[in-house]
Amino acid sequence: MSHKAPGKSHREGISLLDLTEMFPDEAAAIRWFEAIRWPDGRCCGHCGSVETREVPNSKPMPYWCKGCRSYFSVRTGTAIEKSRLPLRKWVFAIYLNVTSLKSVSSMKLHRDLKVTQKTSWFMQHRLREAWAEHTEAPFSGPVEVDETYIGGKRRNMSNAKRKELADTGRGAVGKAAVVGAKDRLTNLVSAQHVERTDAETLQGFVEEHAAPGAKVYTDEAKAYTGMPFEHETVRHSIAEYVRGQAHTNGMESFWSMFKRAYHGTFHHVSPKHLQRYVAEFATKHNIRDQNTIDQMNTVVAGMVGRRLLYRDLVR
Repeated sequence: MSHKAPGKSHREGISLLDLTEMFPDEAAAIRWFEAIRWPDGRCCGHCGSVETREVPNSKPMPYWCKGCRSYFSVRTGTAIEKSRLPLRKWVFAIYLNVTSLKSVSSMKLHRDLKVTQKTSWFMQHRLREAWAEHTEAPFSGPVEVDETYIGGKRRNMSNAKRKELADTGRGAVGKAAVVGAKDRLTNLVSAQHVERTDAETLQGFVEEHAAPGAKVYTDEAKAYTGMPFEHETVRHSIAEYVRGQAHTNGMESFWSMFKRAYHGTFHHVSPKHLQRYVAEFATKHNIRDQNTIDQMNTVVAGMVGRRLLYRDLVR
């Protein structure tokens, strides 16, 4: 009797042994990056000119652009510009990220790649620049919309932090809000860190992500009242979670995965950087049916035009 393979068995994965054979040296990693960055032929990362030539023995900028008279490499104009790490290490970092459902901590990356924790943390954020979501919004629906709150449990906070929040109430107080939408037709997800969960913010998000005429399902939060959509709610306050087709279980499943990563992998996420983490998980959800090498290709292609310097990250 045959048994169904676990998970998404239709996907073609890559083992660590496969990866080391695919990228045995730095030259192989460079060829891979260049094939994705320049599928139609090499062009300058500064000005886009195709009038370029190779400069023998010129490192780390092996190419010269006749148009802007500048040296460049495959890293120029991408999220990893000015990185001195070998591209082979970037290949393994990308692989570990796309094959880890709950992402990878900077401490694990620091140990696996033999780089400092500071470097691995910066690497992770540079990769998250490539995760900026590319959904086919607006969604035709039905669309599930739900919000959640990200932050530590008050009982785990320091006495000083608990004292600071003592007079501000319970529940979501002191946490960061995130709102998300899932299209049931395509299973695509879009999520965004928001400063407020008032009607203007949440309804603006829905109008941006749901196509005119789409049916929208939410919980009973008053902020959703009066939207220009066919709208049904479920009343979580009375333990109603499904009523016919009315539910937000798809978005809640997404939040569950994100929160497991928050508590189990990251332990803390600053509101300043929260959108990068949210975009990482939304995009990984949206490309989860792709083969592993295609997911890796998506990351490299997404790096183009997304330069991120360390000083911009920490200031």
